[in-house]
Amino acid sequence: MNNLNPKVSETLKKIVELFKSGNVPKSISIATFPPFDVPSNSWSLTNRITMTIHGTSDARGYLQWSHVNRYVKKGSKSFSILAPWLANKKKEVCAPRDDNEDKPSHISHVLRGFLTIPVFRVEDTDGDKLEYENLELPKLPLLDVAKNWGIDVAPVTYQGGWYGYYRPDKDEIRLATPEEKTFYHELSHAAHKRVVGELKNGQDWKQEVTAELSAQTLCHIFGRTDNNTTGNSYEYISHYANKANRDVGVACVSVLGDVEKVLSLIVEECARIETALSLIPVPQCLG
Repeated sequence: MNNLNPKVSETLKKIVELFKSGNVPKSISIATFPPFDVPSNSWSLTNRITMTIHGTSDARGYLQWSHVNRYVKKGSKSFSILAPWLANKKKEVCAPRDDNEDKPSHISHVLRGFLTIPVFRVEDTDGDKLEYENLELPKLPLLDVAKNWGIDVAPVTYQGGWYGYYRPDKDEIRLATPEEKTFYHELSHAAHKRVVGELKNGQDWKQEVTAELSAQTLCHIFGRTDNNTTGNSYEYISHYANKANRDVGVACVSVLGDVEKVLSLIVEECARIETALSLIPVPQCLG
């Protein structure tokens, strides 16, 4: 940790030791941007993940967009979601009846397969402003770092399942919460990409632990809120450590090299935008 600012190094070391002991506070609830009535709220998890992969939090069919006075831009390409193809099946029901009556029956639905439905991202449409476009991010610390790196950071409505994401191919961050730690997590992914060149697709456990450990360190150094989110980070890292059949402490130690590089890159960028390191506050209590 010799290449790190001493305060950063000290905070990171304390967090790792705390995680090794497992003596962390309870996780706290995460505030989210309010959900709005958009069609994708009723989609399956698979379709919502598909939407996220295509870099949007709102996608609709051509007619659905026209119903809210928005129109697909010329040349925009759709992507497909899956809808169940159901067929009706009539089944007679055994019940007492008169001879002159028709046999009672019950209509059931049989899954015959799936149909593909083309939808377009909100980013590929123009027209009337949508209600959720009035969302605003708070003045998060380190937003200038993202700006200097050319990263597009924007708020999105919370739809469950995730609080934020970073798209390496688009260099964009989307946040469904105003919480600082979530932004730090996604910014750490962006820094990690700049350190290693490319990130693996999907939620690789090493990448997730690196981002979360970096985020928690940044939270205690640059954070402006009083919330102690150490328990949330421990829970998050535990999840990925368990998936990789590793102890939490071992998982943290195994990624320390990348964490140090991520933190160094972010701190160096702060210096370049004249954020004086001498003004970095003393790390908050980790207990």
